[in-house]
Order: sequence, then structure tokens, then C-alpha cells
Amino acid sequence: MIDLYTWNTPNGRKVSILLEELGVPYSVHPIDITKGEQMEPEFLALSPNNKIPAIRDRETGVRLMESGAILIYLAEKYGQFLPSEQRIEIYEWLMWQMAGFGPMLGQAHHFLKYNPGKAPYAETRYAEEARRLYGVLDRHLEGRDYIVGDYCIADIACWPWASRHEWQQIDLRDYPQVRKWYQRIAARPAVQRGYHVPDHVNEIPVG
Repeated sequence: MIDLYTWNTPNGRKVSILLEELGVPYSVHPIDITKGEQMEPEFLALSPNNKIPAIRDRETGVRLMESGAILIYLAEKYGQFLPSEQRIEIYEWLMWQMAGFGPMLGQAHHFLKYNPGKAPYAETRYAEEARRLYGVLDRHLEGRDYIVGDYCIADIACWPWASRHEWQQIDLRDYPQVRKWYQRIAARPAVQRGYHVPDHVNEIPVG
């Protein structure tokens, strides 16, 4: 049994989607970041950085924070979505998401959705960076169904951030390869289930 400590964010949804894809039993512990529950001492013991998601593996005793590390751990433990022959390229694109696609789009959310008009320079900077990153992914997906070979943890890491394209002022029609990839993954039943963990807050945005 995996204990998942999470909330309705792209980083949280990465892990719930992977757990649904793996089909393994897990228990959900909502951490309401809008109420500051991530700052509670009990959660700090699991996640020293006070960020969701975090997991506890009751079988092995492993406690882990950081969504990318959790994806790798679960994929390795259950032997899925991280094939050995493509491992290095999967790591490459997972790190791309962790270092760029996630953090930069998160900044776009902050300035474009939640604080419009307060910092024009920041709005321009992160809107342009969002477009650049979508362009990188769009070019890479030319002739590919998924980011690296078959569907893998690189796709699972990137997709929840793309699901907030409207927050980033991104029209997926401007990125046709990303749009096809996004819709292909959105159609997966496990993705639809994992998206609504810990609860249902909205339908999956149409690409």
C-alpha cells in the first residue's frame, strides 16, 4: 500500500495518474495547500520542503518527496513506464519538465492567472517562456505519439502541466503536435481517474 499525500495541482496529479496507471493500491491523504496544511509538522516529517506530493511506502518503509523522484521510484518498483533501453532519454525529458516546463509554467500561473496587471515585465517574460517551452515540446513530438517511445513517466510528468494551458494563455491549436499528444493522453481512463485525486474540482480541459 502506498500512502499518497497530495492536492489538486499538476505535481500532485503526476503521482496519482501513475498510481492509477500502475493499478496498485494506494491511500489518499489530502493536504489542502490553500489552508497551509503543507506547513504542519506531521507533513514536514514526510516532506522537509513542505511541498506536495509525498509518499510513504508501507511495504518498504520508504518516505519520499519531490514528484520526479516519486515517479522514478514507483516506475522502478513496479517495472512499468521506465523501460531500461530508453531510461536515459526518459530521464532527460523528466528533468526538462522538472527544471523548465513545470517551474516556468508555474510562474506563468502566478503572474498571468492570479496577479494580472501587477507585474507587466514578469507577465511578458513568463508568457514568452511558456510559448518557447511548448514550441520545444511541439518540435520534439513531430513524428512521435509520446515523448520517448511508448507512453512513460516523461509523459505523465509533462501532461498535468499542459492540462493548465488556459492558465498559461496557451492555445494548443498553435502547437498541433502537443495538442494531439495531450488529447491522446487525456483519453486514457487512468489519467481521467488520477486527474480527480484527491477530489473532483473541474473537468479535464479540452485541448
